[in-house]
Amino acid sequence: MTTIPESIRLAARDWMAADPDPQTRSEVSDLLESDSDQLLQMFGGRIAFGTAGLRAQMGPGPRQMNRLVVRQTTAGLMRWLKPGAKVVIGYDARHHSAEFASDVARVVAGAGGQAELLPGPLPTPVLAFAVLSQTADAGIMITASHNPPADNGYKLYLADGIQLVSPSDSEVAASIEASLDEPLVLASADDARITVLGPEIAQAHLDASVAACVSGSRSVTLVYTAMHGVGGEHMVKAMAQAGFPELILVPEQFDPDPDFPTVAFPNPEEAGALDLALALAQQHNADAVVANDPDADRLALAVKKRQQDDAGPSHIALSGDQVGILLADYLITQGSGADRIVSNSLVSSRLVSRIAASAGIESATTLTGFKWVARPIVERPELRFVLGYEEALGYCVGSAVRDKDGISAALVAAEMLATLKKAGSTVWDRLDQLAQEHGVYVTGPVTVRLPGADGVSKRQELMKQAQTDPPSTLAESELVAFLDLSLGETLPAADGVVLNYADGSRVIIRPSGTEPKLKAYIEIVEPVDNKNDDALADAQERAKQRLDRYQRELSDYFNV
Repeated sequence: MTTIPESIRLAARDWMAADPDPQTRSEVSDLLESDSDQLLQMFGGRIAFGTAGLRAQMGPGPRQMNRLVVRQTTAGLMRWLKPGAKVVIGYDARHHSAEFASDVARVVAGAGGQAELLPGPLPTPVLAFAVLSQTADAGIMITASHNPPADNGYKLYLADGIQLVSPSDSEVAASIEASLDEPLVLASADDARITVLGPEIAQAHLDASVAACVSGSRSVTLVYTAMHGVGGEHMVKAMAQAGFPELILVPEQFDPDPDFPTVAFPNPEEAGALDLALALAQQHNADAVVANDPDADRLALAVKKRQQDDAGPSHIALSGDQVGILLADYLITQGSGADRIVSNSLVSSRLVSRIAASAGIESATTLTGFKWVARPIVERPELRFVLGYEEALGYCVGSAVRDKDGISAALVAAEMLATLKKAGSTVWDRLDQLAQEHGVYVTGPVTVRLPGADGVSKRQELMKQAQTDPPSTLAESELVAFLDLSLGETLPAADGVVLNYADGSRVIIRPSGTEPKLKAYIEIVEPVDNKNDDALADAQERAKQRLDRYQRELSDYFNV
């Protein structure tokens, strides 16, 4: 057994004295009595305020999510915000989310601010919308999005409705650290400076979501899953208000359940997460499956397979890039004017910028994360923001919500599907038309999961390897351009490298900002010779084979 340093034991006792939660106090007390090694993990540092604010497993100590961490974080934020700041607070249906939100409100009011709580568990996009509609100085959403059941998080928006970026993030982190030695001041739960907003705020978000629709096509049959999250009732109301047929619901996954009992991982990107929805879609011969993650800020779409793909289930999930391309193409085509802009993250497909250029409108490529993807809304106010997207199922339609929004994106996706159906077409037909016009763009990842206590150090080692010794050839194609994103030469500094190969392919390697993993994002581009009747099918096959080779060789490079 490891000898526990006295400094760690003292930190644990100090924590117990301040912790308002009897359950976590009891856990620490038991660990102190047993001299457990877990004390080192719990009290040997502090959870970092980073890309998504805070996100970690729930439990005692400053390295996990708990009531004291939430209170201390909020105290530091209020120290940084202007005196009397208004803060809107939302929460999902995860374990302890309501408690954490109440603690946030009491600290905000105790610091002399005005706290406005959303009226119950609601999607993250409602909170992001409320920051703007309530003219708040900040917004806090208690959610861990699609993380496992044991996790929770604290997501921060500033007055512009966008998650904070540098230097604000480091300033808030420093303010949190500086406030740790100051006494926590909490208002009572019924303090006049704490108000609960009415249902009108959720309805206002619905109104804005429905307003994002651009045509009248509505004839489409959809299966919907809320993935045990908070999107269900809100999505049903949105679809009904927009005039779509009644959704076919996945009953086992509709009601909020913080244990996510039917899925191994509550992320519609993960294998198996959509199995119940896909089976229901086949049973009803539905046009598509629409899926949210648990806080309803992401959208997954599954559609009927191509007619020639007969084996297996009747429906197949589209990639995040395919959905982003289809939504961008649809919204660009349905609108008009050169005073428009679309954006996508660096790791998403370059095809969107080609489509935008062909339509004569602007495009922006940003760092990963919607704190960057949505930033053209405020940085280019002279342009109308059409769509921002990233390949991890995140879509921002218009500027009413300046973050990914799985509700408004689902409405536009449903309309796009109905419009294609009315014209006797499919998403596959449209993707083929775009490929003939711009070339075949195929994307795929290589994911290196790094669990365990040494996961962070392993991730750092692999990133160092990518920076100093990237693969010089992949699929017999030579590396022709290398960009280290940490140098901040073309975009704000970030962890990651961009590798461009002679065959036009691109690889981006970066660490996840919210999970213990490293990812390589591959994009293959294959031109189409439209003089040949079989040219498209040939180009698609060549692109698929090259993607397979890139994935195999990158897996070997990472030794996974």
